[in-house]
Amino acid sequence: MTVTAVTGSVRELVDQRLIAVVEREMGRLGFLGGQEREAVRRLLARFVIDGGKRLRPSFVFWGHSAAGGSAEELDAVLSAGCAVELVHSCALILDDIMDESDTRRGRTTAHLALLDEHRQAGWRGDPRRYGESVATLLGLLAYTWADTAMVATGSARAWEVFTQLRVELIGGQYMDLAHAARGAGTRSQALLTGAYKSGKYTVEGPLLLGHALARGLPGVRAALSAYALPLGEAFQLRDDVLGVFGDPALTGKPAGADLFLGKQTYLLAETRRRTGGHGHTPVDDVRDEAEVAAARELIVACGALEAVERRIDLLTRKATAALERARLPEEASAALAELARQVTDRRA
Repeated sequence: MTVTAVTGSVRELVDQRLIAVVEREMGRLGFLGGQEREAVRRLLARFVIDGGKRLRPSFVFWGHSAAGGSAEELDAVLSAGCAVELVHSCALILDDIMDESDTRRGRTTAHLALLDEHRQAGWRGDPRRYGESVATLLGLLAYTWADTAMVATGSARAWEVFTQLRVELIGGQYMDLAHAARGAGTRSQALLTGAYKSGKYTVEGPLLLGHALARGLPGVRAALSAYALPLGEAFQLRDDVLGVFGDPALTGKPAGADLFLGKQTYLLAETRRRTGGHGHTPVDDVRDEAEVAAARELIVACGALEAVERRIDLLTRKATAALERARLPEEASAALAELARQVTDRRA
């Protein structure tokens, strides 16, 4: 079986397990009224089951394979993959609230769908506050479901990795909000924030989770991190580029959002460095589509976009070189090389 076929099979297995986990956990909500249960199913259960590339569960699987894990541990690997995917769902729902996003995966975000429901029904109170509050609860529910999935692994060692993954994700998101609010971010701060809010929980954390389930050797763990850290940074840099230049039809989320929100990404920090600093360029205080277009033009003209693309390429080659030095099992190494290509894709 080819690497592509195995990866596709992993996704199918994770999807099947996610359906089972979600249906089991929906069964705990029998005390809710029919309207509330329907909202949970529509805005959380379907969001978890129907969307996403399953990158993180794939990294769990191949981290386990790279560490010499056995086929008998597949159930635990799938459960851990589901746990990471559910944490990811929680992060996306809460991120959309914090970023005031309109769309996610080509659909109206949960908090806005709930706002519309409140407004159309003519309920009491502020529709926006209701939408954001209920969406926050949906995110917390996904976070709780992740715990139930991890319980099935039966691994204290994996639990420690999973806990660290979540701590880093939350801390990184806090840094992202704080730096945007202060309005003064350096390139090094942007890289640190990106690593913790996205890169590490996308690549390194899931890989080390699979490694822990396999009870892998320390040398393999070090080799996986040597591959994961530059790749995680490249993944975040690609996300930064797509946040300004991406096609919403492909990414499923609006382009230019980072500009409207004043995000302190590496791409924008590099632009400011090349054009006179914070507060003096068209990438600051962007308020409409015309200003988005002007910011994009500046990012290209000053060479910041090209510099970030070169950095993505350098980091991807660094990750691939680490794989070659690691001498991991051939199938796992090939799969991780293919995943490196996928997470740095220029389109989505």
